[in-house]
Amino acid sequence: MKVYPYRRLTGNVSWRVDSAQLKAEGEPWEDVESKYLSTVERVVALGPDEDRPDWTQARLRLSAGLPAKALDPSGPWQDVKLVAVLAERATNTRTTLEFAAVSEDARERTAELYVHRCDFLDRASLTVHVVATVDGVPGRVIATSDVEWFVDVIETAPSLARELEVRMVNFAAGASRLQRYKDSPWLVDTTGRIPAVRVNTDFDGLGDLMGADGGTGPEATVRELLLAQMCSEVWTAVFHSAVGDLEVEEDGTPVFPHGWQGEVLREMLPDMYADREPEQALRAVHAARTGSSATGWGELQSRIHFAASRRAGVPRTLSTTIRDLERLTQGDDA
Repeated sequence: MKVYPYRRLTGNVSWRVDSAQLKAEGEPWEDVESKYLSTVERVVALGPDEDRPDWTQARLRLSAGLPAKALDPSGPWQDVKLVAVLAERATNTRTTLEFAAVSEDARERTAELYVHRCDFLDRASLTVHVVATVDGVPGRVIATSDVEWFVDVIETAPSLARELEVRMVNFAAGASRLQRYKDSPWLVDTTGRIPAVRVNTDFDGLGDLMGADGGTGPEATVRELLLAQMCSEVWTAVFHSAVGDLEVEEDGTPVFPHGWQGEVLREMLPDMYADREPEQALRAVHAARTGSSATGWGELQSRIHFAASRRAGVPRTLSTTIRDLERLTQGDDA
């Protein structure tokens, strides 16, 4: 739990994205259809689509509500402001916008956020903070909303889930970085906007085995086990990538990254530290990685391996494989 040297605001800071518009070069603003804006997933999907223009600028209309005590004249906070922050890790872009009051008591506020397409490459997070002057010190964050939205300039469907990209590649005839691994059956690539698996078609029989659909017998059994092993390696790789560049606050507290990196950590940490809250688990991982933990980086690898195997369904697949092999053996003996 983080401790602040000043009074913080408690209570819900509610807000949402009400609508979005797009503007192409030299064209008027056009409303974004509701199918591209999900209040459930809290995602605005602005990826290229034939049903809308090749936009250069987007405009998001936001609305929010402050708790009454935030504006209490007798309270500890003065000059209370509501601020939206749009941030993207891929380009290190950060845009800040202040809400304007629209009700007499100043609790209801709205804002218009402008997004320039050339400034973003992937998915940006949109958060809201309450800022005030506390004890004579201006610009202190007294509250941050639990609600987080995402503005995605790649995807056309407003979903938080990102499918893993799998490609069949000839390593020997591929890029130089792949030629070095021509004897490897596959590689996990975490350098792109989403993780990707490159399956080596030069590996004898692997392409046919991976491409087979359904079926029974030894080949199906081996394929399921192979896929589980691949998925386990993917989870391990993306976890290491996610914790490899954590942002840390001034007091040393690590924060969850945005995009798929944050999603991976939130998926795996409960399996790694079942008795801890996600924020506490992230601190434990960061401490182990930086050497400030008594258990150290080595002990953490067992937790990562366990969580990755569980996410990939390795235990279940292995048990099924053993039973299938026993049945096949019994059939041969008969």
